[in-house]
Amino acid sequence: MQTYPIVKADENVTRQVLADHPDLMVVAFSFEEKGAQGALHNHPHVQSTFVKSGRFEFTIADDVTEVGPGDSFVIPSNAVHGCVCLEPGTLIDSFTPRRDDFL
Repeated sequence: MQTYPIVKADENVTRQVLADHPDLMVVAFSFEEKGAQGALHNHPHVQSTFVKSGRFEFTIADDVTEVGPGDSFVIPSNAVHGCVCLEPGTLIDSFTPRRDDFL
């Protein structure tokens, strides 16, 4: 098994690839303080997000939802999405296919 480095993804946000294959990638995003953001963006990958810990306000297209530990959801390909951290925590994201830009 390969161990991947923890890298800065944004202000007060780190990212670590946990596992990857050309068809699938699992990534942990850690938000270190309230107000940290995952800026609005989109990508061609289908994304599944699991809230391991913390609380987040998620925007997907025109829908804004608050999520917490144990919540999970799917973000369709090319949907504009992002989040704001309400309580520090970790999101576990899976992408299909793999996000080669994270390697």
